Amino acid sequence: MTASSKAVPPRFILGSSSPRRLELLAQIGFSPDDVRPADIDETPVAGELPRDYVARMAREKAEALSLAEGEAALTADTTVAVGRRILGKPADRDEAAAFMRLMSGRRHRVLTAVALRYGGYTRLRQVQTLVRMRPIDEAALERYLDFGDWQGKAGAYAIQGAAAGFIPWIQGSFSAVVGLPLSETAAMLAAIGIHGGTR
Repeated sequence: MTASSKAVPPRFILGSSSPRRLELLAQIGFSPDDVRPADIDETPVAGELPRDYVARMAREKAEALSLAEGEAALTADTTVAVGRRILGKPADRDEAAAFMRLMSGRRHRVLTAVALRYGGYTRLRQVQTLVRMRPIDEAALERYLDFGDWQGKAGAYAIQGAAAGFIPWIQGSFSAVVGLPLSETAAMLAAIGIHGGTR
């Protein structure tokens, strides 16, 4: 890192409309200079593996943004995977129910990829967390679906929401399951002169 980059850090652009990612960054003292959600097609390619999918999504989001000189863009993508199957955001209640039944009583993976675009390069980090759900009976599932917390969530749940009652165990990064692996993200930003802190 040069002295000039220490003196004048890049402008930090968050390429995400997720309020959860903004809250996570604030938790470790980061405040983006601007928020510019990336608009891309998030449809998986036929036969695409979950790891490849999240990496591609994070990278394409970063590369879709228009950046001025001296700006750095951080983007991320999170998906839930059961085996080779990608569980995205459910289209409706029935699909949400199908996702939850698939995960009931077993482990699944949550994959989050983070991309940082700056100075003509895009750096990528990927974090995998294992999550176990206890068996979910139909009555509990219906109550969960009625609550509505599955809407707009990859895999039909948010670990920090109502589904927390179904999750007795995780192995890996809790914040990555929420939407952004904080330790890895802080290290990526620090490498280009953007530092957080405590509040």
